[in-house]
Amino acid sequence: MRVGYARAAAADWVSRHAQDQPGFRGAYLSGSTISLPDDAELPATSDVDVLVVSAASQDAPTGLGKLRYRGVLLDIGTVPEDRLRTPEQVLGSYRLAASFHTDRIIADPTGRLRRLQAAVAAGFARRHWVGRRCDEAVRIIEDRLAGLEPTAPSHQQVTGWLLAAGGTAHLPLVAALRNPTVRLRYLAAREVLADYRLDRHYRTLLELLNCADLSRDTVARQLDDLSRTFDAAAAVARTRFAFSSDIAPPARHIAIDGSRQLIERGDHREAVFWIVATYARCHAILAVDAPDLHQQLAPPFQATMVDLGIGSPADIERGAGLVRDALPALRQLTARIMSGNPEIVG
Repeated sequence: MRVGYARAAAADWVSRHAQDQPGFRGAYLSGSTISLPDDAELPATSDVDVLVVSAASQDAPTGLGKLRYRGVLLDIGTVPEDRLRTPEQVLGSYRLAASFHTDRIIADPTGRLRRLQAAVAAGFARRHWVGRRCDEAVRIIEDRLAGLEPTAPSHQQVTGWLLAAGGTAHLPLVAALRNPTVRLRYLAAREVLADYRLDRHYRTLLELLNCADLSRDTVARQLDDLSRTFDAAAAVARTRFAFSSDIAPPARHIAIDGSRQLIERGDHREAVFWIVATYARCHAILAVDAPDLHQQLAPPFQATMVDLGIGSPADIERGAGLVRDALPALRQLTARIMSGNPEIVG
């Protein structure tokens, strides 16, 4: 399937199912596919992220999540228009700016989104804004570290630590003006560091995730265990979470098959982030909707975390401390990338 076909399917879904809804203000594409040309092949393990701009408040639901339409797996989210009031708002946000630096708008009834996109594209590579986005990425990591709660359920503690540690892989991407992809962030960070001849720093990112020395067989076993937990959670899920559609049958080929693809080609360490994220999300669902299964399936999850040196709240705190201590050096790394990036101006 070509990317152009997938984009057309996304636009068609918006025109048929979103644009007549109250508060609709437009829609645009986001995620890992936005930089691909129309004639590129859409990876089998990729979905197409569609963000619907809504007049609703920031407390509104986050969207429908993953659904299949015309053979394309779409991931439908929402963005309150209050987050898109000015170019400065968008330019200072590394997630929003990445979506607006190129024109992937698929619905714009008032013309405001395209005016916003043009202004963001003009300022996207200016040094001031790149620096602001790098600062924001660091602040998000710091906030996640500060929010760790040692009395929370283990899957919540793991998620907090994981998102902080995994956030460090976004720093090189932001500094290099690359898309801050989610599932494949470590692959993308490795490529950026290689491009800037900073390969030796990649191991540091893996060490912060405690996966630098994991073997392929170990990660393959983790994925096999996860696949059983995933199927169990997807079968019993009833409570609505922001990530619910990621733990559902349509998403299995991304969470499970996509991770297996990475392992089979030797990128097993790069698969760990999404394996652990998916594992923790499964247990968040099971803890609410099937407590008995949650307990029954806890040992494999715990074994995976022990593989990563996380066996207790004290280990979480130790890991958080390592991330915290690494931030000054990572700030210097982003500064080196920015100084060597010929695209950055002003």
